[in-house]
Amino acid sequence: MSVREPTAAPATGWVIPDALAWTAGLGLGAALDLPHHPDPFVVTAAVAFGLHQVLLRALPPPRLRRTAAREAAWLGATLLVTAALLVALALPPAGALLDPGAVGLGCAVAAALMLGGRAGWRYRRRGAPSARTPVLLYGTAASAAALARLMRTDAACRYRPVGLVPDHPVDVAAVDAELPVVGDRADVGPALAATGARLVVLTSPVPPDRLDALCRRARAAGAAVQPLPETNLLIEGADEPGAWDVTSLLGRAPVHTDLAGGTDYLTGKRVLVIGAGGSIGAELCRQIARLDPAELMLLDRDESALHATQLSMSGRALLDGRETILADIRDAAGLRRVVADRRPDVVFHAAALKHLPMLETHPAEAVKTNILGTRNVLAACADVARFVNISTDKAANPTSVLGWSKRITERLTAHAAREAGGTFLSVRFGNVLGSRGSVLTAFRAQLRAGSPVTVTHPEVTRYFMTVREAVGLVIQAAEIGRAGEALILEMGPPVRIVDVARQMGEMMGRQPDIVYTGLRPGEKIHEDLFGAGERDVRPIHPMVSHVAVPALDPALLRLLDPYGDEAHLRAVLAELCAVPDPAAPDPASPHHATGRAAVNHAAADHAAAGPAAPRTAAAAAAALVHDGVRLVGSADSTRA
Repeated sequence: MSVREPTAAPATGWVIPDALAWTAGLGLGAALDLPHHPDPFVVTAAVAFGLHQVLLRALPPPRLRRTAAREAAWLGATLLVTAALLVALALPPAGALLDPGAVGLGCAVAAALMLGGRAGWRYRRRGAPSARTPVLLYGTAASAAALARLMRTDAACRYRPVGLVPDHPVDVAAVDAELPVVGDRADVGPALAATGARLVVLTSPVPPDRLDALCRRARAAGAAVQPLPETNLLIEGADEPGAWDVTSLLGRAPVHTDLAGGTDYLTGKRVLVIGAGGSIGAELCRQIARLDPAELMLLDRDESALHATQLSMSGRALLDGRETILADIRDAAGLRRVVADRRPDVVFHAAALKHLPMLETHPAEAVKTNILGTRNVLAACADVARFVNISTDKAANPTSVLGWSKRITERLTAHAAREAGGTFLSVRFGNVLGSRGSVLTAFRAQLRAGSPVTVTHPEVTRYFMTVREAVGLVIQAAEIGRAGEALILEMGPPVRIVDVARQMGEMMGRQPDIVYTGLRPGEKIHEDLFGAGERDVRPIHPMVSHVAVPALDPALLRLLDPYGDEAHLRAVLAELCAVPDPAAPDPASPHHATGRAAVNHAAADHAAAGPAAPRTAAAAAAALVHDGVRLVGSADSTRA
């Protein structure tokens, strides 16, 4: 978005209003002198307006931004020069067109009309000051001035900047004249009291130590602190949790990804994003669109989500072109038809159900969407050059239905890498800060309502990245990944959820009560990025680790009956991931044994299916995995 000038009206837009102002002003002056000259005001008005416009354009304010005060001074100077020239023309020997007194009166009236017109235009553009929330800007002078100009010039913005507290020493002369420096970072309390502001907006990242002090002082003065949202959200008055910046909440610098290099595989290619309506899918679309693909296709089953993604990319969302594709990954035939028709070169698969507690309650839906849906996607995309499966840290040492389902998708992708000619890989990362339905959404709603903030456990931690950081690394990782691998993004140190809740409360001027609700089924206190036996190896990119993934033959998915017994379904999910089922405390329980037996029975069927298949069920089970990772616990487990 381009930054517009503060509130000064475009000079060319005032030509006709200024002409009318001069005509009216000098017409009034001429009325005092009409008995002596039949129509001198016409000549004088024409001369005056011509002189004024010449001076207005010949004497631009050098190297100055056009603020209200500077524009008024500049306009006043040209008016005075114009009036002086007119008076000179009214004196001998030039021959008087008007009495000098009448000229002076006319110039005064013209000045009042021109300045009043500009003031009215500015007021209309800003909206009534009383209707806007006064805010104090905290940050660098340049970033604060740019934001203040945006706030002033957009009639829809509900904020009114009333002052700047610079985060660094600043040359006051270089600051926007309409944004006075009202304090220093040592103590914002007096600045808040002087301006009446009850909100401090951070216009640039603030180190965590200074941010803590700022929040305490602002809260003591009865004000909240809010990081700078996306510009369009701030102007529209929205303040969604996604606006919170990574430095403020996570205590680390943001990850900056240079997409200028390492993205040749997208330039000039046909790219399909499956799940384009979700947080990750939408950001993939926005970043890929800037990399000059030959065609970018957005596929989702949610038409409203497609509408939102398209709108965020181009400012229009007609949903009437070939760019958007309405389809469901559960529909295998429909997917095959779409891929055959559109022939993508690169596919990003970001469609999935992601809420862990919901999938614990409805495991069949995780199977139908995350697992069988991914099988359908992989089958339809068997001929693409590059396929990227978006995974999650829940897939490392999984203990939940979500984790099992995503681990299985990693293994299915690894199997496709062995069978297909293209590069098929997975990318694994942790929680996305501020994505739809994230913990920040709940915290923000609870803080606003003044209710206690709910956290599952005082020591629970999670890995966090912003959606922009995660997607930037996904795009780079997909370039360097080898077929069959899972690439794990560097997420920084894990963050305690209770610390995030308290930090958000500080920034909103509140000290929330924390209520611990207990871990829910399938949840861990600490997540893992690496599973058992996986090592952190970064041969190419300093923020991307490469791990091998054992392949899983999709033939075994016939064991997953989403309409059957849920306990049996969980047991099979756990066994397909080669981990014990935490829901069954006794490893020898009937359901767990049934799951193991079912997997080995399927392996026996697979062994008998082909002429070169292994002769025993145990050998078949071992053959269905990759790199020596066993599918079941022992060679004679078929007896279970």
